[in-house]
Amino acid sequence: MARTEWPARDRIVYSAAQLIRTQGVSATGLREIVAHAKAPRGSLQHYFPGGKEQLVREALNWAGEFAGGRIAHFMARLDPPTPAGLFTAMVDQWRTEFAAKGFDRGCPLVAATADTAAASESLRQVASAAFADWQQPVGAALVTMGVPQARADSLALLMISALEGAIVLARAHRDAGPLDAVVAELGPLLDEAARPL
Repeated sequence: MARTEWPARDRIVYSAAQLIRTQGVSATGLREIVAHAKAPRGSLQHYFPGGKEQLVREALNWAGEFAGGRIAHFMARLDPPTPAGLFTAMVDQWRTEFAAKGFDRGCPLVAATADTAAASESLRQVASAAFADWQQPVGAALVTMGVPQARADSLALLMISALEGAIVLARAHRDAGPLDAVVAELGPLLDEAARPL
């Protein structure tokens, strides 16, 4: 189903996530979100009686679920699946986006965390949970590729941290070089973790 055919509520949540990833939470206005979603203005009060904070919470939840859901997509395309291959696929998604659309858009979770973590405990908690929704399937995928459970969670955290840092640096430098660097440096370490001792 094309996004234009999504229900208004879903379009609004998606639009909030897209605008947050470019502008942050503070600079993203409700009218702008509704216009981006091509939704009636009255739909905000109907679907989001908790106002902007409720909408941002739902956008961050969506972002965490989306990122986590991409892991199964990447794994299905790897032949054979390897930890380095998974990380490369995670990074390549961003390399492709930057090449096609420029460096204006980053991760909505990072943008929201940077913008609100000190000002809103509830949004900080939602961002934390959204990152966990992403980290869990990465760790589970590593286990299926032979990484011991005791190490899979910390490697999943390392993969996400390295990717997010590389995204921020790529945007700052307007250059995909940081993405290349994290793949080159982390790939061997990740594959080594999957080998039996």
